[in-house]
Amino acid sequence: QVQLVESGGGLVQAGDSRRLSCVGHGDTFSDYNLGWFRQVPGKERELVAAIDWSGVGTHYEASVNGRFFISRDNVNKVGYLQMNSLKPEDTAVYYCAADLNWGRMMTGATRVWGQGTQVSVSL
Repeated sequence: QVQLVESGGGLVQAGDSRRLSCVGHGDTFSDYNLGWFRQVPGKERELVAAIDWSGVGTHYEASVNGRFFISRDNVNKVGYLQMNSLKPEDTAVYYCAADLNWGRMMTGATRVWGQGTQVSVSL
């Protein structure tokens, strides 16, 4: 099973860009679909973006479509979330997730999670 470690969070201003990274540890990283979820206190974790194991298929939540871009590098076992035109409502803990099953990724029943990284967007 793959293990995930996120990095890249921090405090930014509205309109700024930020790139989150998700490093996979384990031999099977390229077998897994990857996703980025986010959660704010008192709300359920929501799927922000996902990419299939090959890097060809992607999915975006409506509020980030056109601003966030997900990608992956299977050779170096890294996934990325490029976040542009950040808004205060993007403030959340962002989690990288992995699953062999795309359906589980879409429903949030994902089996592998990173520890999360905080992104805070100020006005």
